[in-house]
Amino acid sequence: MVVQHNLQAMNANRMLNITTNAQSKSTEKLSSGFKINRAADDAAGLSISEKMRKQIRGLDQASTNAEDGVSAVQTAEGALNEVQSMLQRMNELAVQAANGTNSESDREAIQNEIAQLTTEIDRVAETTKFNETYLLKGTNGTQENYLKGHDAGIAGTDPNNVTFVDGADKATLTVELKAGKSVTIAGKEYNITKDEKANADTAADGLKVLKDAIGAINAAGETVVINGTTYTSSLDNGTVKFDAGTGTIYSAGELQEKVVDGAKIKVGSGNEEVARDYTLASNITADQAKEKIQTALVQANNIGVDTGTVSATGTIDGDKCTFVIEKGKATVAKNLSFALHVGADADMSNKITVDIAAMSAAGLGVQDLNVKDDSGMAATYAIDAIADAVAKVSAQRSALGAIQNRLEHTIDNVDNVVENTTAAESRIRDTDMAKEMVTYSKNNILAQAGQSMLAQANQSTQGVLSLLG
Repeated sequence: MVVQHNLQAMNANRMLNITTNAQSKSTEKLSSGFKINRAADDAAGLSISEKMRKQIRGLDQASTNAEDGVSAVQTAEGALNEVQSMLQRMNELAVQAANGTNSESDREAIQNEIAQLTTEIDRVAETTKFNETYLLKGTNGTQENYLKGHDAGIAGTDPNNVTFVDGADKATLTVELKAGKSVTIAGKEYNITKDEKANADTAADGLKVLKDAIGAINAAGETVVINGTTYTSSLDNGTVKFDAGTGTIYSAGELQEKVVDGAKIKVGSGNEEVARDYTLASNITADQAKEKIQTALVQANNIGVDTGTVSATGTIDGDKCTFVIEKGKATVAKNLSFALHVGADADMSNKITVDIAAMSAAGLGVQDLNVKDDSGMAATYAIDAIADAVAKVSAQRSALGAIQNRLEHTIDNVDNVVENTTAAESRIRDTDMAKEMVTYSKNNILAQAGQSMLAQANQSTQGVLSLLG
């Protein structure tokens, strides 16, 4: 029996300290809700948890970034919707102005409205902004954009004989200007003839030459084909008659009266000719047609141009004439470009770039639009320019819509990753309250028992006092 070392008390005290420490940790876990409150609780778990927390908080902000991006895109797209509505109205006005029933005052009124709409397009482009970022007027600096080439309506007159190719800075129009063919230039139809008006009396397709050829027939068995009907000559007492096989006999003079402008005539073994009346303004040579087409192409391609000179140079090679159009340019602001960061890491694949071209009247190619000439051709050519502007706005709206759809999917994916990563982080770091309550209750009981046993152990050495009696 010893009194210097009470091993029972020491053991009871050690166990009580262990229980008290465990009880303290359980209390902390139950109070905080976290299973890991310090690195000592779970060093590896803490490291994993903190990496997950970084990812979760980064993705939460990325989701917000993407939502802000959707808002910016919707702002720009909504403004472009109004721009497109104005362009549609301008197209309506241009079609109206192209009609020949309009007076000068009518076209002046139409021009005034088009000017107001053009100004409003510029105002929308200049003032539409999101969080102090102007969305539709481009960014610092300027660039020169080539405008789209136009065929001045020539290509639509005969698709089989006309080709149009629009290149980066030049456009090419190839037209068949063969004698006997027709071409529509600036709203007027012209017939291509073989010769100049000055030589009309000797031109193979001229009315006089063809009529003289019919009048020169003086033998039986000669044929004249007029618009597909064959007339065969015969002699009646020395007078030439022509029979088409229908029972009707024609004199040479009556046959000559059928030789009119546009009739297809073949005399004897000669070539078939399309008869042309050289006194009519609608009958022109290939060279004259080339000059008229060049003028029309310059007018059609000069809309919206503020830099460079539009020119059209035609070169005749055989029956073909090739026009090379030097296109004009418009000076516009450089495209606006900003990147939305939609990930938790610095990886560049987490960037979604939004590009928006300058949507001003110059950027759309409709600046200084004029529809008030006497003929209505300016308005006709303006229709093509407005159509190009509508297509450009549609393309920009389509691009913004595609980005918005992408961002919405990005948000859904990011939110899903956040949810599942949070669940994983919770399993590592959060306290299982039910399980910890069991541990706490156990330690609470053990602590009370330990205190009782320590008290008993402290009393155990008092038996020594009985020896002193």
